[in-house]
Amino acid sequence: MAMFVHLTPTANAARIRRSGIRAVSHGRDGSRGLFCFPVLPSYTLTHQWLRELARHGGPRGLVAVHIRLPDDERVTVGRYNDRPAQGPTATTASDAVRRIAALDDPRGWEVFVPRAVTKREVHRLRAVKQVTGWRYFPDSNGRTPCTCFGCRVRGEYGSQRLRRRRPHPLDGPAPATPVLLRQIAASGDPGDPAKPRETLHWFSLRRRGPVDRLTHLAGHPDPQVRVALVEAVAGWSTPGVEELLHRLSQDPHADVREAVEFTEPE
Repeated sequence: MAMFVHLTPTANAARIRRSGIRAVSHGRDGSRGLFCFPVLPSYTLTHQWLRELARHGGPRGLVAVHIRLPDDERVTVGRYNDRPAQGPTATTASDAVRRIAALDDPRGWEVFVPRAVTKREVHRLRAVKQVTGWRYFPDSNGRTPCTCFGCRVRGEYGSQRLRRRRPHPLDGPAPATPVLLRQIAASGDPGDPAKPRETLHWFSLRRRGPVDRLTHLAGHPDPQVRVALVEAVAGWSTPGVEELLHRLSQDPHADVREAVEFTEPE
């Protein structure tokens, strides 16, 4: 039997003792299940996800639920930030433990069990130190936090003070649409690819936009500009967006196709 630890809010402890762990998380393929991590000799590595999960875990902290799974239980294993094209590896529970234990740095790795865990499979619940592990990403300690629109967490402790102290250059309000279109025209063809990418960021903050005026960027020689175009128009409700995304989904560069796939609803 393979031993794993699942971290959950303390408020769930009584229900887990009574009926097991529900399948409420979603895997990369859309299946429902739960995330866990092998029990390793290192206490810190075993509970490495605690501080990151505690950011949204409730006021009473988290508890560790030790579960036993059959060695041949089908699971997936991978790192949290693996690219969608790579994805997690489907394997057995015992092999997942072996793979992670053999890594020089297993931080950020996770195991997904695509089902609920029954009461019989719960080995024990235990309190854990609430200061164990990393936050945001491994080795984030000592690095200047990013305050951009995508990274910041509104309402998090200290976030407002951090944004005031380190305002991000790409925070809004966005320039007017005619100004942005003039910036794209002035960047040249092909010109410096960094300039249209920066301008497309402002378009991504909008709900609608001039799709017909940006369609020509689908043929830009720099694939990162085409990726930025996907990210800019994906959330728009303007007619013509679906046709543009369909065209970009057949792009010869894998990053562009992957960006379109990532924007598609599950």
